Amino acid sequence: MKPFAYTRVTDVPAALAALHDPGVRLLGGGTNLLDLMKNGVEQPAHLVDVTRLPLDVIEERGGGLRIGATARNSDVANHPIVRRRYPVLSQALVAGASPQLRNMATVGGNLMQRTRCDYFYDPTYTECNKRVPGSGCAALLGHHRMHAILGTSAACIATHPSDMAVALAALDAVVRVTGPAGERVIPIGDFHRLPGDTPQLDTNLRGDELILAVDLPPLAVARRSHYLKVRDRSSYAFALVSVAAALDVDGAGVIRDARLALGGVAHKPWRVPAAEQRLVGQRPGEAAWRMAADAALAGAQPRRDNAFKVELARRSIARALATVGATA
Repeated sequence: MKPFAYTRVTDVPAALAALHDPGVRLLGGGTNLLDLMKNGVEQPAHLVDVTRLPLDVIEERGGGLRIGATARNSDVANHPIVRRRYPVLSQALVAGASPQLRNMATVGGNLMQRTRCDYFYDPTYTECNKRVPGSGCAALLGHHRMHAILGTSAACIATHPSDMAVALAALDAVVRVTGPAGERVIPIGDFHRLPGDTPQLDTNLRGDELILAVDLPPLAVARRSHYLKVRDRSSYAFALVSVAAALDVDGAGVIRDARLALGGVAHKPWRVPAAEQRLVGQRPGEAAWRMAADAALAGAQPRRDNAFKVELARRSIARALATVGATA
């Protein structure tokens, strides 16, 4: 591992000042960054520890909930308001990692984690546009069982690994950030990027900006929600396909609002509002679930090793919606 400097900051101005150094990386729980450093993928000259920033709040705000960037995943997952009003988020965090990792990982770090594509993680593969822009993508002709089937490009077919971010996408979360120009908010759907021609850019966070918090709006539909994760093993594995689903059903048994987001299938959490609209006005049932699944997977472009993901995602959507529908 390359030698590096280490600094701990305790206030936001100090953290922003540190970002002027092009060789700096912010260190939260380190559950992703340290692995990248050990593998030689990331070689920062300076680590700035932000875990002491006063950004670990989990509090009601404007009828919704504010979750600070340094809040630990375990604290968020176990918070009574999250479990009661946003169960899909609690379930996604629990599904995302072991208890030990949840006790270290932060909300801001989770948002900023990078793909677990094997070719990205192994510098002996010279073709990785995320690591070396313009070098090519070894996964295109290599083993791509875990890779994306939606929103891909000729430059990258990697998937975003976060479970938390999939739940946040379904919950219409917004990310609050700050930088030299002051604070701004980024809707969660605009925070992560599709690969296009610049897969090395994972997010729309500027290099001189810092995540402050995630805000969840007061959503009635969120109270009846569920996170389904399909993976190769039940402990500490990344999703082949995951689904964050929520339904609001009126007294007459008709769906009046719905949320649906997918993980494990794209370079960012995948949400298709058209699939949600297909559910509105329908009665819960297999026909409605199939219709929503077809809309969510429209345009899927699987490859040799991951073609199974299309049917797996279709069935997973139906199962997640059925689970929520049974409680509505």
